Amino acid sequence: MRLMGVFSRTSSVERGSMDVVLAAVVIALLGFGVVMVYSASVIEATVVFRDPQYFLKRQAIYAGVAFLIILVLSHLDYHRLRPLTYPILGGVTLLMIMSVVGFGHTGGGAARWLALGPIHVQPSEMAKLGLVLWLAYSLEKKREKVKSFSIGMLPHLIMAGFLMLLCLKQPDFGGASVLLFLTFTLLFVAGARLGYLLGAAMLGGVLAVWAVRFTAYRWERMLAWFNMSEHRQDLAYQPFQSVMSFGSGEALGMGVGKGLQVLYLPEAHTDFIAAIIGEELGFLGILGLCSVFLVIVARGVRIALSAEDEYGSYIAFGISVLFGAQALINIAVAMSMLPTKGLTLPFVSYGGSSLLVCATAMGILLSISRKTQGNGNVRLSNHGPSPEASAMLVTEAGFAPERGRASRRPAEASS
Repeated sequence: MRLMGVFSRTSSVERGSMDVVLAAVVIALLGFGVVMVYSASVIEATVVFRDPQYFLKRQAIYAGVAFLIILVLSHLDYHRLRPLTYPILGGVTLLMIMSVVGFGHTGGGAARWLALGPIHVQPSEMAKLGLVLWLAYSLEKKREKVKSFSIGMLPHLIMAGFLMLLCLKQPDFGGASVLLFLTFTLLFVAGARLGYLLGAAMLGGVLAVWAVRFTAYRWERMLAWFNMSEHRQDLAYQPFQSVMSFGSGEALGMGVGKGLQVLYLPEAHTDFIAAIIGEELGFLGILGLCSVFLVIVARGVRIALSAEDEYGSYIAFGISVLFGAQALINIAVAMSMLPTKGLTLPFVSYGGSSLLVCATAMGILLSISRKTQGNGNVRLSNHGPSPEASAMLVTEAGFAPERGRASRRPAEASS
């Protein structure tokens, strides 16, 4: 009893501060996206909706909601997502199924949206984050058997393959590619056998080639991409105009709001907004944009490497790869280095579904960056240590067991 009056072990646990650099970069990118959406959409908004600020007002609302989502989720403990893993995965899978069985809203030749009243959601965007959360949860649970094909590989490939199949049925080849890349990345990080991964990768490559070669519209689009000069008035019109945008921008660009390719480039404010950035801000603008995404990925990987547990580490790796892969593919498509894929540029392209899912992912990533800080033992009495206190060893929670055992020996001897 006397000892209890001298020392008391506090159970309070506080969480540290979030990654301020990452948070500042993302908030700046949100504002930059609103500005560029307005610049890229003002002509279409005026002609189609008779309101030059039609897309601006909506994107500003989306950005405001995205900021609130980031703020709220960054202050919540990401471990609370564990019991929600399967409800989230089941929900996004159900939405994906609904989008391909007749409930999907068609746009751009693909049924990728579901109309929920005045709101249109894109289930494939939610599926990417849902798959990351499930893979992190499952791989953390099976970490002792992750090298087993039947336990560590097969269930994850089946689930990811099912979601990819639903993407291809929309059709959304770009979304399916991102899901495949996320799955292989997290399996690799978790320690799956490299031989299994290489075999599955080769099989996935063969299936991807088959899906392109034996699907008429995909093969025609591929041929048009190979010969853009011959198809610049039909199938290759959009990528050709996008390349023209980058060429017009040269090194320093024409200035925000002064680009002319918005008159010719379809959907300039969505999937091809990087082309408008290239025209109005030039090579330096694109270089800066790529640098921003490089910072996001680098900070995300840093968070993953220093996470409290494997669950947080896997989530952080998955989210970092998601942002990096999608930005890389989007910019590569805008530069016509890849065929058109229909992927948005995270935090920049117009659209509520993509922006809010990205905000949710970023909020979780910032939550993981806030490491738990346990308070040590606090002396509650100002009196000196009593003789009995020498028999009690008070350690910080983070000390290694070996150190604890070594320090108990002299204590036992003195008693």
